[in-house]
Amino acid sequence: MRQSNRGEGLALAALVVAAAVLFLLPLGRLFWTGLSGGLDPLRAALTADSTRRALLNSLDSGATSAVAALIIGTALALVIGLTNLRGKGVFVFLLLLPMMIPPHVTAISWIQALGPSSPVLGWFGLAPPIGAAHPLYSREGVILLLTIQHTPLVFLVVLAAIRGLPREVSEAARIAGAGPARMMRRILLPLLAPSLVAALALAFVSALGNFGIPALLGIPGRYVTLPVLIWRRLAGFGPSVLTDVAVLAMLLAVVAVLAVVLQSWLQRVVRAGLIGPPQPALRIDLGRARPVWEGVLALFVGATLALPLTSLVATALVSTYGVPLTLETLTWDNFAEVLLRQSAPAQAFVNSTLVAGAAALTLAALSALVAYFGARRERGGRTVSGAVATLAEVSYAIPGLVISIAFILVYIRPLPVTGISLYNTLALIFLAYLTAYFAVGLKPVAAAAGQLDPALDDAARVSGSGFARRLWRIHLPLLAPAAASGSILVFLTAYNEVTVSALLWSRGNETIGTTIFNYEDGGYTTLAAAMSSITVLATVILMTLLDRLGRRLPPGVVPWRL
Repeated sequence: MRQSNRGEGLALAALVVAAAVLFLLPLGRLFWTGLSGGLDPLRAALTADSTRRALLNSLDSGATSAVAALIIGTALALVIGLTNLRGKGVFVFLLLLPMMIPPHVTAISWIQALGPSSPVLGWFGLAPPIGAAHPLYSREGVILLLTIQHTPLVFLVVLAAIRGLPREVSEAARIAGAGPARMMRRILLPLLAPSLVAALALAFVSALGNFGIPALLGIPGRYVTLPVLIWRRLAGFGPSVLTDVAVLAMLLAVVAVLAVVLQSWLQRVVRAGLIGPPQPALRIDLGRARPVWEGVLALFVGATLALPLTSLVATALVSTYGVPLTLETLTWDNFAEVLLRQSAPAQAFVNSTLVAGAAALTLAALSALVAYFGARRERGGRTVSGAVATLAEVSYAIPGLVISIAFILVYIRPLPVTGISLYNTLALIFLAYLTAYFAVGLKPVAAAAGQLDPALDDAARVSGSGFARRLWRIHLPLLAPAAASGSILVFLTAYNEVTVSALLWSRGNETIGTTIFNYEDGGYTTLAAAMSSITVLATVILMTLLDRLGRRLPPGVVPWRL
């Protein structure tokens, strides 16, 4: 028993150290730097016109796109989750694909799809005239693409909530004569209200910290958000650049945390108690309207996925941006340049695979430990677990650009005693990924651990099993599907991101996201399109393989499988 307690004590100590390294140290240093000059830098930032405009633009684009994504994503989840629609698995796969495509790739593809040089619109004679202002270089363009980017996120949250509803309430309403519209208004939407609030907050926080879309669309349209302003200030250097950037990052972090606090309060207000276990959802018969709904979904997928991706590939297949794609102009030189001639893209694919994979596996292990102690009766373990989970939630709400600045402030100098420098290395990006995506890996594992009977661990403890044996033989096998689901989401999210690594990369340590952004920012549009096309293809192949593999794995391992 003493050995068991010693093992649990060491594991708790490891969690405390991990929390300090990943959350307390970087975020504490960020606020310390921002407030080190007193309130004058904060007052100067708040009174500056550029900061006020950027803050208002961030709130405007985040809130408007979040509401739009909530409406569209909820409608899609209700249609797919509650009706007898055919081909649900295919629709779910296609609807979630935009979430796995990097935001800057989404921006590049839509810029090429709707601009004067659009290959697809040009084929039909619908392209804007040469010299006309691009319709997406505006506030409306930023909001539109943020909505498209985060609608799958809302869809996934609401669809999961629909699967968790007890069926008896809906069946009782139908027996009482309630039609689909009345049942939706009086039964389903009130029961889904906490999940709808969570989805809205998640979409808002994700839009608030989005860097790729506002950078590529907002800068030409003079619609600057806080993440873009931070990036500009840091690129401008100067004697007080770190303090100025820390103040702006602190402001962005406070807004994100306030959004999470408001979400928690609203969820308590609208919470409805449920009785009964989750059951298969209703299947409302669409009757003759079923082909119409299927056609509407197909058009939505075509408009949000097929149009921009077709334009992206078409741009990658010409020598110069703006040249129409024909058999005479078709060339594979851009793909050859990216894959064979330049070393940075290939290195970026290797770096992103290694760092995202290492972060996914590490977070799966850490999440299992946090979930184990969170489900135990001992007060000490539950306190540590709850604190780590709270810090993970707060860090997920904080934009990735803020997290990268926090890590720069901590690790810009070599580590004490050892003299080892993590700055400008993949190790720093790896640590930042752990901080940014801890909550993504933890959520499914914590939910699964909460359903385990504590008597299993008690019985093993009484029989003399130590902590490591109980963890390895009992808890990890039961938590493995949820841990695999979380690690898949972490890998797919980190694999293509640009927000966290935008300020942390260096030559030789490029990621996929930073390489594509640098191509586009430098005016190499066709190379950016080629690299983006390869990235999208790799994402589709990976998701397809996981989807096929999911047929042989326990339910819940592949997050998007019905």
